[in-house]
Amino acid sequence: MLIFNLSSTLTFTLMGIPGLESQRLWLSLPFSSMFLAILIGNGVILFLVATEPTFHTPVYLLLALLMVADLISTLALLPKLLCLLWFNDGDISANACFTQMFFIHGASVVRSALLVAMAFDRFVAVCEPLRYNTILSHSLVGRLGLVALAKGVILILPMPLLLQRLRFCHMVIPHTYCDHMAVVKMACDHTRPNRIYGLFVILLVVGLDLLLIGFSYGFILQAVVCLNSQDATRKALNTCSAHLFVILVTYGPALFSSLTHRIGHNIPSHAHVLLANLYLLLPSVLNPIIYGIKMKEIRHKVTKCLCRRPA
Repeated sequence: MLIFNLSSTLTFTLMGIPGLESQRLWLSLPFSSMFLAILIGNGVILFLVATEPTFHTPVYLLLALLMVADLISTLALLPKLLCLLWFNDGDISANACFTQMFFIHGASVVRSALLVAMAFDRFVAVCEPLRYNTILSHSLVGRLGLVALAKGVILILPMPLLLQRLRFCHMVIPHTYCDHMAVVKMACDHTRPNRIYGLFVILLVVGLDLLLIGFSYGFILQAVVCLNSQDATRKALNTCSAHLFVILVTYGPALFSSLTHRIGHNIPSHAHVLLANLYLLLPSVLNPIIYGIKMKEIRHKVTKCLCRRPA
């Protein structure tokens, strides 16, 4: 058995979607469509927030940071995946593999932290509307963004560092990208620390962030129940609707993928890989659409730009 370590030149090969190698060209169509949709949708939101002074408010600034995290995750994943699907080029060096892993998983952690910050924003908007601008200042939004970034870097950086101590017996990764656990399974050394740390990150990110989001919406629900006016209740719920849809889109596929990976032993491997891509890409595709539909200011601005007649 050949054994490789990172002291020598090491190259992995991404298999893609196991069992569907003959369908790569057809699979490239939905993935390239998602790539285009993500670039256009997130780019439009970022452009509007950057150029429209009325969008320089906490909710839109946090939304812009979320769009940036989505773009980073997408740009780390899809270009290499499309090279694999279009040109059968699945080779990736160890350094590039670990870099891709860092940016994909790091962006996911940042995205989750930003959703917590956005839940706090919605809590203040509903429960403390008169103090909204005082509590959620631009400096606080900046600090929340830095905390989210620091959380992503601190939690994910140990993953590639721990992998560098391993020797690898297998070089073909049955995946479309350098997923942490997919790479860990290629090692022939003792990988228990890697597995424990990966589980720790999942529990800390998904478990703690969902708990904090749950607390925020618990207080929001309590405030909504106390409202006597149906119009006020409807307005409060509408304030949170876009964020609730984004939470469902972000955590729903991620939790389903995680559960099927651990208990769905009869599920084909290609289904696991497709789910892993879905939970990364689906939020990036749908977030601009959800906010474009649910937030009338964005919808109005986009409609105005599209319907503007040339002079």
